[in-house]
Amino acid sequence: MIEPPPESCPGTGTEESGKADACAGCPNQLICAAAGPALPDPDIAIIAERLAGVKHKILVLSGKGGVGKSTVTANMARCLAMNEEVSVGVLDIDLCGPSMPRILGCEGEGVHQSGSGWSPVYVEDNLSIMSAGFLLPSPDAAVIWRGPKKNGLIKQLLRDVDWGTLDYLLVDTPPGTSDEHLSIVQYMAGTGIDGAVIVTTPQEISLQDVRKEVNFCRKVNMPVLGIVENMSMFICPKCHVSSTILPASTGGADKLSSDIGVEVVARLPLDPIVGQACDEGASLFEDHPESEVARAYQGLVRSIATKISGSQ
Repeated sequence: MIEPPPESCPGTGTEESGKADACAGCPNQLICAAAGPALPDPDIAIIAERLAGVKHKILVLSGKGGVGKSTVTANMARCLAMNEEVSVGVLDIDLCGPSMPRILGCEGEGVHQSGSGWSPVYVEDNLSIMSAGFLLPSPDAAVIWRGPKKNGLIKQLLRDVDWGTLDYLLVDTPPGTSDEHLSIVQYMAGTGIDGAVIVTTPQEISLQDVRKEVNFCRKVNMPVLGIVENMSMFICPKCHVSSTILPASTGGADKLSSDIGVEVVARLPLDPIVGQACDEGASLFEDHPESEVARAYQGLVRSIATKISGSQ
């Protein structure tokens, strides 16, 4: 382009490029008009075909980092996989912080390639994972990439991984509403995303970013299945009494829910056994099946499964 696009620019590569009222007087007008609309990405159809055997696709989002989104994703996957008749996959597209291999206990595993594509790493017979963390030379290696290279790897993870037949595919995303989120929604446009689960903590500093995340979902026409309030209360490992660590100074997830019209589907307690299980790559549901946090996750999974089945 000759100059940066104006604020009201309809965008390049669209039917309106160079023809909209906002284009009048823009020095780039002739360039945009001559280029015409962008051609459809052929890989979108390939990705739709690749994921045709996946019944339900759920994105796990968070506006703020550090709210436990990856922990929630991993424990949802483990909880679903406790039913041996249910097959679950986890796709980790948090390229700069791929923690899923550690949380699911398969750090250091390698990705194998066959004639049908990359094979995901199996945690259990019915629980598999694919993560950018498997492609790095070491857990300490930093991914220092710009947007186009990130988007290329996300596309490759969607296009080239052979998931086979799955009941659920959970996609763990980085925090925010930037390149990775736009890419995953665009690339999965033909696959039928069931919706997004948005993770937050009770304090306003996290809730204000959830509002942005909900607006993002609505702009890209993706259903929001519900809000998960993580670290809702602290449970003492000795006396098992609950107390508030992160105060809901503005009403917490309940107030947010009434403001934006999105249901709170779970309140997950802050319990040291969760952090220990994640560090050790262990299953919370095998080691502490009667804990309050395990029961909270079971309620979350039931709620999401009910919403998905009710929308079909």
